[in-house]
Amino acid sequence: MPDDIPVNEGGPPEGTEAAAAGGDPAAAGPTGAPGEGGSTEGAVPDPADAPAGSGSSDAPGGADATAADPPGDGSSDAGGEAGAGESAEQGSKPSDDADLDAAAQVVEGDLAQLAAEREQFLEAYRRAQADFENYRKQAQKRQEEAVARQLGALVERLLPVLDACDAAAAQGAAQAVEPIVTALFGALEKEGLERVDPKGEPFDPAVAEAVVHEPGGGGAQVVADVLRTGYRWQGRLLRPALVKVTD
Repeated sequence: MPDDIPVNEGGPPEGTEAAAAGGDPAAAGPTGAPGEGGSTEGAVPDPADAPAGSGSSDAPGGADATAADPPGDGSSDAGGEAGAGESAEQGSKPSDDADLDAAAQVVEGDLAQLAAEREQFLEAYRRAQADFENYRKQAQKRQEEAVARQLGALVERLLPVLDACDAAAAQGAAQAVEPIVTALFGALEKEGLERVDPKGEPFDPAVAEAVVHEPGGGGAQVVADVLRTGYRWQGRLLRPALVKVTD
């Protein structure tokens, strides 16, 4: 220590007590609070004078670090959420199965109804087809019969021509009228005209008409002579024959 610095052996340096008593912070020594013109270098703050919580931010791993969640809390939350999701999925599966079963029952009911309607429509179609087929056959038959009647009426109007030719042949003009009778009767015969000539046969009132009766042996009536030839048209009697019978 230099010799020129006085040492106060009994107490604090002079002026320190006065400054402390007067409360002048600027007069404080190097260890006091910084005053006007005072230097703050080397001053060590008192931890007791610091405000509450002011030093926590400066300390490593302070309040921010301690306020963080403890290790393992995040993983437990994630596990809880996953478990809740699985539980929700498991809870929704029975509901989905029930919906599928209900939809399947609806579809089966619709299919059964469609099958029943299909059978009804098929049955109605078969009936309609059978009715139409019967109607077609009946209409065709009626049409054929109508055509046959019209042709029969035409042929019936031509029968007097054949009767005249037969009468001319009976009077001795057979050579003159034979070609006409042959051509006309031949054309009509191809279409279904037939002669009814029951001479010598038992009398049949269905195809012949008896206009003359002669006494006979007392047996069955027999056609003795044909006075006018009868005709059939396509198996139908067009005109009965006029005959003479013997009783």
